[in-house]
Amino acid sequence: MSDLYSELIIKRKTPLTEQVIKSLMIAATAAFGFLYLMTIKWIFLLALVIMAAADYFLIPGFNLEYEYLYVNGELDIDKIMAKSRRKKVCSLDMKNLECMAPLQSHTLDSYKNNKNIKISDYSSGVKNERQYGMVMKDDHGLSLVIIEPDSIILNDIKRIAPRKVSTM
Repeated sequence: MSDLYSELIIKRKTPLTEQVIKSLMIAATAAFGFLYLMTIKWIFLLALVIMAAADYFLIPGFNLEYEYLYVNGELDIDKIMAKSRRKKVCSLDMKNLECMAPLQSHTLDSYKNNKNIKISDYSSGVKNERQYGMVMKDDHGLSLVIIEPDSIILNDIKRIAPRKVSTM
């Protein structure tokens, strides 16, 4: 028997708030550099070094990608920061799948309006027809996971749980 294996990388669109924060951080670093050069005060040098370090460590985290790796009924989602650091976000077993449907379908309305459900978004952040919601049952209750699978991953999940996956 062959293994079902698929992988997909989704680049997250940087939200406007993160773009503004990034611009403000760079502007503050430049301002402290300018102030230090004009006044030669040590406090501005210290602020410049702190801001440069903050820029170095925080700005790459704004560039995110999500990798979906589907193998034999298990979907692993990794977060890739600045194309250099990888962190495993979650592992979803399709045995715990309650239902899966397009995000804008009415199948998920009762779950989206539930206050006790945990919502995790691992999509590009752009509202489109490719976004799917997966309702998963675990030890802590229900969770809604938002992903953007391609047709291969979607068909593999549908093959494992045909009655729980809706494509309309």
